[in-house]
Amino acid sequence: MVSLLGSRDELLHVIEEAFDSDIHVRGNEITVTGSAHEAAVIGEVFDELTRLIASGTEVNADAVERTVAMLRRKSGARPAEVLTLDILSSRGRTIRPKTLNQKRYVDAIDKHTIVFSIGPAGTGKTYLAMAKAVKALQAKEVNRIILTRPAVEAGERLGFLPGTLYEKIDPYLRPLYDALHDMVDPDSIPRLLAAGTIEIAPLAYMRGRSLNDSFIILDEAQNTSAEQMKMFLTRLGFGSKIVVTGDVTQVDLPSGQVSGLRMVQDVLDGVPDVYFCRLTAHDVVRHKLVADIVDAYARYDAARAATEAGRLPASRARRDAGRNR
Repeated sequence: MVSLLGSRDELLHVIEEAFDSDIHVRGNEITVTGSAHEAAVIGEVFDELTRLIASGTEVNADAVERTVAMLRRKSGARPAEVLTLDILSSRGRTIRPKTLNQKRYVDAIDKHTIVFSIGPAGTGKTYLAMAKAVKALQAKEVNRIILTRPAVEAGERLGFLPGTLYEKIDPYLRPLYDALHDMVDPDSIPRLLAAGTIEIAPLAYMRGRSLNDSFIILDEAQNTSAEQMKMFLTRLGFGSKIVVTGDVTQVDLPSGQVSGLRMVQDVLDGVPDVYFCRLTAHDVVRHKLVADIVDAYARYDAARAATEAGRLPASRARRDAGRNR
């Protein structure tokens, strides 16, 4: 009961705050007073948490909140199955998906050669792909990991930055290094980089290559042009996997230039062995406020689009009137 309810009933309070029903605990008996629907969901919550505990998983407030969210959305998946899927155990911690869409994303990487993960910041797109890459390398399913991203933000200013080329592009590759340090012994990273077992390079360095027996991750793909995306995807060699991650709402390309990530969704729609995984604010695993920020921006963009759509007929009417005169 302590594992289920938490120290000083911390986890029980999390459940109580999520529902309007009254929850009473006496000994080993839990009683719920409220609507039949809520009582049923609360019963499922405790059932799933019990399964998590039985599997040896430590239940915390985050796990409780995600269990409640999954059951309320009636996704059909069991939260206990989602939250106990081990991707990689490294440095005393285990990396697991925290939402149903994240589990679908991880499963898709196992089943497909090319996977696109599209969603807002904080949904674990790059982090989970990196975990799958490290696991594949450890299992000798691939011979190397290649991590790349476009250095679009630097633009023509790259030549004015101090240092060598690698020192200039390092700030744009730093997020990949940070994720890698969470999963691989930091002392071994220089050796792996020197041997070419792990390669971190800007997207421009991929041109003209054929990448065999590799796990290749393209990060920040919304900042690729249509030509760059085609170039990258055609680097695929035998025995390799490609994971492409990006957020189509955060494009830093010059005005008027089409994002390769936006275009590729139409180009490769229906192509066998290519999978598009779309993550939402429900899949944000950073601070709770991040999900609220993502939702707020989505509402703002939708409202602005609706306003502009409403103005469009009026502007056309004025143009038509001008032609008639």
